[in-house]
Amino acid sequence: MRRSTDRILTTHVGSLPRPADLRAMWSKKTSEPEDVAALQARLRSAVGEIVLVQKKTGVDIPNDGEFGKPMRTASDRGAWGNYIFDRVSGFGPTSPQSMAPDTAASGAAMRIVGVRWEQREFAEFYADTGLGAPSTAASRPTCNGPIAYTAQETLRRQLANLKAAGDAAGVEEAFVSAIAPGSLEMFCRDQNSYYATTEAFLEAIAAAMREEYRAIADSGFILQLDDPGLPGAWDMLDPRPSLEEYKRYALLRVEMLNHALADIPEDRVRYHICWGSWHGPHTTDIPLRDVVDVMLRVKAQAYMVEAANARHEHEYKVWRDVKLPAGKILIPGVVSHATNVVEHPELVADRILAFADAVGRDNVIAGTDCGLGGRVHPQIAWAKLRVLCEGAALASKKLWN
Repeated sequence: MRRSTDRILTTHVGSLPRPADLRAMWSKKTSEPEDVAALQARLRSAVGEIVLVQKKTGVDIPNDGEFGKPMRTASDRGAWGNYIFDRVSGFGPTSPQSMAPDTAASGAAMRIVGVRWEQREFAEFYADTGLGAPSTAASRPTCNGPIAYTAQETLRRQLANLKAAGDAAGVEEAFVSAIAPGSLEMFCRDQNSYYATTEAFLEAIAAAMREEYRAIADSGFILQLDDPGLPGAWDMLDPRPSLEEYKRYALLRVEMLNHALADIPEDRVRYHICWGSWHGPHTTDIPLRDVVDVMLRVKAQAYMVEAANARHEHEYKVWRDVKLPAGKILIPGVVSHATNVVEHPELVADRILAFADAVGRDNVIAGTDCGLGGRVHPQIAWAKLRVLCEGAALASKKLWN
């Protein structure tokens, strides 16, 4: 994995704005051979285009924009995770008759529910704006059979497209993102209706996802694990857990993730957490300080944390007290998906410098809080990536001159 040895390198979390014609092709949802062939051809060309644009913008460690994950509308906050239900067996629609309530019954076991605690606290805001958090959708699938990975050919094409694009653009290193087991669970309505225990359910997810993880790493790419569920499930559990109960909950899911990462070198893995991409108050987000020790248990070399939005920007101070383990890399978000305001390059540089001061300049790569595609307008997304690179250049001058 590349490090910032003579300047601050730049990357981002994953999702980038999709071309309108590619979204239209995904939205057709047909299996007609000519439609499938047209989609595959457009994916190849679109990935080539997006890798080249990232390089010209100044992004050092690009990806394929997550173009192989279906996004059918211009605004789609869930494509990063929903893609997996086209790649694994064992999940199906949740029938209205079997749908669990959005809150747990008194005395019931703790489980993920459909209404966040924040949504209860700010019920008027959510009712008036319609800005429901991702967990409000009643269409989350149910596990109704054995879980297995089924999309080997889809993944092979995805990786081949990025390899060809990276070679053509002269990219030194690229990454591919995949959902972590705990966050896949977060997308389900009834987490273990087929499996007898939560542990067995998570083990099955980990075994299936191991195929995707290994294929990415074996293809020469950096594997990025997307796991907003690590901090995010805190606000989705009912009955509401104590911090100790939550850390036990989270550690089990990290254990399953590490099992899926067996035999993949840590220096080929980076791990991303955030507190969700919906534009709401976020007052019930769990503080980074309360879960940073759990995050550092993940067998990865680099850790990506949300650090630019107004609710979490102050948390760079955590790293004054928590020592980043030797050899590890921190990739803080220094531009945010949570606002249309485009950060000033000097502010971006200041944010980078704060992290460099805390953990050392060689241990910092500048990133984004979350994926920008589907969360801000494409013009805003690219403006933010430009100032990310401009801010990294300003910080580099101060750090190396």
